[in-house]
Amino acid sequence: MTPLKALLLNLLLITSLIGFDKVFAAGDLTRRTQPLADLVLGSEASDYSMSQTEYQLETGKAYQLKVISNGQKEYAVQAPEFAQSIYLRKVEAGGVEIKAVTLNELEFEDAGEAEIFFVPIKPGKFRFYAKGLEGKGMQGWFIVK
Repeated sequence: MTPLKALLLNLLLITSLIGFDKVFAAGDLTRRTQPLADLVLGSEASDYSMSQTEYQLETGKAYQLKVISNGQKEYAVQAPEFAQSIYLRKVEAGGVEIKAVTLNELEFEDAGEAEIFFVPIKPGKFRFYAKGLEGKGMQGWFIVK
């Protein structure tokens, strides 16, 4: 190995060890979230309404989704296939920040809200629904490209 190659190799090794390579990084993409339209469960017109029935998403982008229950019914929101195809950063509810590997269900017994922060990692069409109320129209789709 020539002395110049050895010098360059050592210089590269030293700069990567001290973290100089991070200067070129774009940062933590999971913290640059894009807010989605709120998902409101129930309305003045109907206990069985959902404000959104479709969300268009892209893999690798960070999102935040606020789910709001008006308290007219008990709602248990599920999206099992979607939950397995995302990186879940956290859930915020009632002044508490919850960090978990996956999310099985958001259950609202009364009025309340929860905010989900996530990054889709797998493309596909994934159903979300209020458990037991799908036949009343409480279902929708996450479409991830």
